[in-house]
Amino acid sequence: MFGNGPHYSPTPPLLENDQVYLRPPRLRDYQHWSKVRGASRAFLEPWEPSWGEEAVSRNTYRDRTNRMARDWRADIAYGFHIFERRSAGSGSDRLAADRLVGGINLNGIRRGVAQAANIGYWLGESYTRRGLMSAALSLVLPFAFHDLHLHRVEAACLAHNEASQKLLKKFGFQPIGLAHSCLKINGRWQDHMLYDLVLENLLASRGFRGPAISERARSGERVYGKI
Repeated sequence: MFGNGPHYSPTPPLLENDQVYLRPPRLRDYQHWSKVRGASRAFLEPWEPSWGEEAVSRNTYRDRTNRMARDWRADIAYGFHIFERRSAGSGSDRLAADRLVGGINLNGIRRGVAQAANIGYWLGESYTRRGLMSAALSLVLPFAFHDLHLHRVEAACLAHNEASQKLLKKFGFQPIGLAHSCLKINGRWQDHMLYDLVLENLLASRGFRGPAISERARSGERVYGKI
């Protein structure tokens, strides 16, 4: 059976607000992850690289999660599961009651003169249009700038994905151009709109001023606890 691994170093944060909390994937999450991904396959496939036959298998999940832990240790990428908060309790009781609804990742970390990363995210079909991804972005973006010391966060979304473009603009992402045949999505090379975000645009954005951002985040303090 899967346990609590893999080991993440440095110690992962638990990013949380009233709607959601984020933490790195654990092997024990497999059943919940495979359930939400499997149920949402037809919804997600048009927006993602082609799913193989083993897309939601136990081995695929184990390999993916172990790779994410290695990337975390190497400062290459930082991946989180998104959990909808359903319990008013605390500690293990709260964590057991909450529900895995999606994922959000900071990928392709570039240090040196760039200090940049790419952001990607997904939600299960049943959990869209409820403000959950806005709540997740309100946590991971301050983490990217304050704790990872990034200067810029970049995003690419399909040219016809109006919902994702609207979400990015809400948090201050600025369009920088159209990349032709940028990524192979659902078996086809497709055009993508490119966006980028710097800290001053996040601070001025409608998403950052919303209720999901705590006063602690606005004041530059940490918005998470250790797990």
